[in-house]
Amino acid sequence: MSGASIDYRDWTLFLDRDGVINHRIIGGYITKPSELKLLPGAGEAIGIFSQIFSRIIVVTNQQGIGKGVMSQHDLAQVHHEMTSQLDKYQARIDAIYFCPFLSRDNPTCRKPNTGMADQALDQFQDINFVKSLMIGDSPSDIQFGKRKGMMTILIRHEYEEVLLPDQLKPDFEADGLFSIANNILSGHIKLK
Repeated sequence: MSGASIDYRDWTLFLDRDGVINHRIIGGYITKPSELKLLPGAGEAIGIFSQIFSRIIVVTNQQGIGKGVMSQHDLAQVHHEMTSQLDKYQARIDAIYFCPFLSRDNPTCRKPNTGMADQALDQFQDINFVKSLMIGDSPSDIQFGKRKGMMTILIRHEYEEVLLPDQLKPDFEADGLFSIANNILSGHIKLK
């Protein structure tokens, strides 16, 4: 692998799920495994990340559970499908945290609140948030990362314009995980 000298093994990678790893259902929820479709290059990218990051953690808001659209069992099946698809690329996910509650209740686990980062630290006590990278496609993802002192990368989509105030500017922007992986390997994105 080119760039094999790049080593962020003391770093933790946090990933949003919908719109980052898999296609989002605009205005809806992925409620069953058959609806889970990886984004182009996502499997390959997470395979690369698996070789250079100490751990990879998914943090995802899933208020469809709170709305009664799906159950936690449904979500577990969707996540099993996601990890099964990623296995084909030797792409690992070390933990998945989700927030099932409604946004209107502003629960501590729902991004941009940092409860899922705190859960990760409880499980992996050697996480250093200053040596962590958050990749997401929404303002709440970037704010979540910044609140914990992480570096942040915003994935931009053609179908949606994301406007961020100056204090929420990400460290980098990209069009997908594969581009980010290649830019880290090539040194165009340097984690500090």
